[in-house]
This record gives sequence, C-alpha cells and structure tokens, in this order.
Amino acid sequence: MPQTARRASSKRRLSADGLWEYAVKALSIRAHSTGELRRKLTARAENPSDIEDVIRRLYDCGYLNDQRFAESYAGMRLDNQGFGKTRVLRDLRERRVSSGLAEEAVAKVYEKVDEQELVEDFIRRKVRTKKPLQEALEDPNQLASAYRKLIRAGFGGSLVIQTLKRLAKRPELLESFEPPEDSETE
Repeated sequence: MPQTARRASSKRRLSADGLWEYAVKALSIRAHSTGELRRKLTARAENPSDIEDVIRRLYDCGYLNDQRFAESYAGMRLDNQGFGKTRVLRDLRERRVSSGLAEEAVAKVYEKVDEQELVEDFIRRKVRTKKPLQEALEDPNQLASAYRKLIRAGFGGSLVIQTLKRLAKRPELLESFEPPEDSETE
C-alpha cells in the first residue's frame, strides 16, 4: 500500500469499537496518561461521546491508571536519567497528568533519594572530559555548562550552586551565577 494511502486510512474516524481497539493498541505500545489518551481518541472519534465510555472501560479493565503511570514514569526518569524532581514534575504535566497526582507520585518516588548525591552523580556522568571533574570545573565555560545542565535536569538552583562550589577547585567562579527561583521550597 502506498504511503499516502496508509496515512489517509489512519486518519479515518473511528466508532466506539474502533476507539477501543485503537486505545488498547496505543496502550500496548507504551503507557499513557488519561489526558494523553483522551487527546489521541478525540482526534479519531467519530462520536465524541464515545471517548469517556472507552476511557471508563479502560479504567475498569485496569489498562489505564494515572497514579500507576505517574509513579512508573517518575521512577523511570529517576533510575534511567537521574533527573531532579522539578524536571520530572514538568514532564508529567506535559504528559497531561494532573498537578496534584504528579506531585504525589514524585514525592513518593523521591522520598528516600538524597538529592545532593543525585546532583553529584548527574554531573559526573554529564561532564565529558579526560580531566578529573575538579580540574574540568576550573574552566569557567565548563562550569557554566555544568550549571545549565543541572538546572535543565530539574535540580534547584541553590542545591546546584552548593554542589558545584563543593566540587570546583575555584568556587569563587560561581559567585556571578544567579540561581533561578526554586519552584519548590526545600
């Protein structure tokens, strides 16, 4: 089948049974939040009133569970990428998980995590250099790059500066860095 014919057939509107099959297939490929799946179903639904019935049925069958999704996603982001809480919260919200549920899941997953240690592990993995980390952080450009990477990874500005001051041979270089407002109080 030509590529354009495949695309045209995949854009057709689906009945309630078609939406169910589409949703189950989407969930078999990867986990989705309710919000993500609702958005996908809305784009495909022949009758928008079928969407809530399909979602309810998915919940009843145990195929869809936002709490399980949020905890699993947060755990994966912590274990695989070593991201900070702020980044994981932002990512969960982008995946259309409610703020309260996202915060609850992140708090549970990060409950026993030493963020100071997490920051140190993250920076050791992300600063690519043949020199020891302390020597690499002597370079103001390398230090600024490390700072930006840590902020993007979801670590609080004050924690980042505190850690970099401890790791850098020349911590006075960090005096000019202005930490962004931490989105959570530690």
